[in-house]
Amino acid sequence: MNWHSASDFFAMGGYALYVWGSVGACALGLLLEVVALRLRRGAALSMLRRQHAVQQLEQMERARLSEVDLQSGLRQEAA
Repeated sequence: MNWHSASDFFAMGGYALYVWGSVGACALGLLLEVVALRLRRGAALSMLRRQHAVQQLEQMERARLSEVDLQSGLRQEAA
């Protein structure tokens, strides 16, 4: 198609509403996808941080309990 001016280009041979509506819908869909991806990424990272924190607390608790068990065992041997 040949356009002789910018207004001819934007008119799209009489199909401007269809063409630019389609372009807008596609752009909106892409924008919404980017936003949704960012939200899902943030949620996934938050979940991983929480899981890591829980694992660290569990590991610290296991270490503390094993230390308590070791100390009580040494006390029993000494007695």
